Amino acid sequence: MGKFLLVNAGSSSVKWQLFEAENEKTIAKGLVERINMPDSLFTVKYNGKKQQQKFDRLSYTDAARMLFKQLVQLGIITTLTEIEAVGHRVVAGAELFTHAVELSAANLEKLRGLNDFAPLHNPLEVKYVEIMQQELPEVPQYAVFDSQFFTDLPEMNAIFSLPYEDTAELGIRRYGEHGISHAYISHKAAQLLGKPLTSLKMITLHLGSGASVAAEKNGKAFDTSMGFTPLTGLTMGTRAGDVDPSVIPYLMKKRSLTLEEVFMRLNAQSGLLGISGISPDMRDLLANKSQKRVQLAIDIFVNRIIKYIGSYYTELAGIDVLVFSGGIGENNAQLRAAIVEKLAVLGLELAPELNESVSEGLISTPASSAQIMVVPTNEELSMVRQIKELRQ
Repeated sequence: MGKFLLVNAGSSSVKWQLFEAENEKTIAKGLVERINMPDSLFTVKYNGKKQQQKFDRLSYTDAARMLFKQLVQLGIITTLTEIEAVGHRVVAGAELFTHAVELSAANLEKLRGLNDFAPLHNPLEVKYVEIMQQELPEVPQYAVFDSQFFTDLPEMNAIFSLPYEDTAELGIRRYGEHGISHAYISHKAAQLLGKPLTSLKMITLHLGSGASVAAEKNGKAFDTSMGFTPLTGLTMGTRAGDVDPSVIPYLMKKRSLTLEEVFMRLNAQSGLLGISGISPDMRDLLANKSQKRVQLAIDIFVNRIIKYIGSYYTELAGIDVLVFSGGIGENNAQLRAAIVEKLAVLGLELAPELNESVSEGLISTPASSAQIMVVPTNEELSMVRQIKELRQ
């Protein structure tokens, strides 16, 4: 078994990892930032080394070609024929894709029809599939879907309180996102605890620029904060999270905006950035929290998480495990402490020294009503395993 290349195309970046499929080890990984912008930055990490180069306005196609060129020039691979599969992280599979698939011509055409379910994500992901097909025409392409973990939510949690005909005929339901991450960290947490996943009631927090909460019961997803698209739920870096839909026509009227402009405002200009006025990055906010709006953004971020945890705690009739993951969840002990402090009413309690020092594992006290953990997510490893299953 050869090497698998995994790619995650975003609005101005492409993240990638190259795996040795047999032993599931990362050979190299990197990031292309500021695509179609001045000072595009290409970063590759391999064999303990890190190399960065700046370019002027790399396109998505340029980024792919630069990646393949660097893999060979740096001696990471001898020839592109060593790449046996390319895996793509795709946000929305809707009801059509409930598991990872090979992207045949028919499946790719179906995927093109799902752009409305993740308008800021799916079109770019489809575009990058097409670029990879052009650059590596003989290599099979696969899609692993963020929504697939949530396809069997209980119907009471999966659908909205709309006319049932709209739900049934138009596929309007809670699809959720970050499913690859939530699935991985719930399985990993159970493994670290030495307990069957099916025996645990769990709340998992994927906290990063995009953020979501999921409840798991009997080894399956039970509820999740994101909805029909990745816009709803928690306050995120630039996404508003939960908003009364009546705000949309109000903004259109008062700000003379089109529907598309309002959705761009909710997706790209709101959240931590919109509230603070300075940045969508929590690290920037914590460094400037003396500013009133910045502190307000932090408080709202924590508050929305607390609301969802409290709701899911009740839905599950108590929990066994609370898991922190994602860029903020894994790396920011200060935010973890602020969140758990608000959950003291539920009997949850952090061990401060463990919270500051542990990078993977338990961070709660023995007296805590549920075990609290940090589990670094590894969506790429989960994708490798799913692609291997398809190829066997």
